[in-house]
Amino acid sequence: MEGLFIGCLIGGILFAIVSVVLGDWLSASLDGMLDFLSLDGHPVLQPTAIVGGITVFGGAGLLLERHSGLGTAVILLLSALCAAAAGLGVYYFYVRPMEKSENSTGYSLKELAGTIGEVSIPIPEKGFGEVMIKVGAGLTSHIAASFDGVPIPAGRRVVIIRVEGHTLLVSILEL
Repeated sequence: MEGLFIGCLIGGILFAIVSVVLGDWLSASLDGMLDFLSLDGHPVLQPTAIVGGITVFGGAGLLLERHSGLGTAVILLLSALCAAAAGLGVYYFYVRPMEKSENSTGYSLKELAGTIGEVSIPIPEKGFGEVMIKVGAGLTSHIAASFDGVPIPAGRRVVIIRVEGHTLLVSILEL
């Protein structure tokens, strides 16, 4: 049994080292060749959580075998329980919060209503101009028309009233 526990412990440690040191390089060089290994289904089945559980299984089994007088079946059961608890802990306290913290640069035009922007190309009374809006960490430009039917010069701050098709209807921002 000691060989099994040492193998799980060393394998988990090596996986952690390889994924931290060479993870990005391996991912780029293999270009998705190992995507078939990903487990679709329950979100708890993430490789990080599974390997964390396997590592804890090895470590707990090794400690219990060397420092307790328990039988093999009890040691295996306790090690498996420790592994399950560690895997769930890794998922709920590391993987899941990291997934939720990812930011997307995608947005919908419908989300822009109420946003403040600046006119980059003058908007005539009846016609179209251009408005720059800060979305996320960058600026984006969109076709705009005057909501009130008044000309809006370049450099003026405007608020987006609503979106019709791909055109933003804007009004001069007066604070």
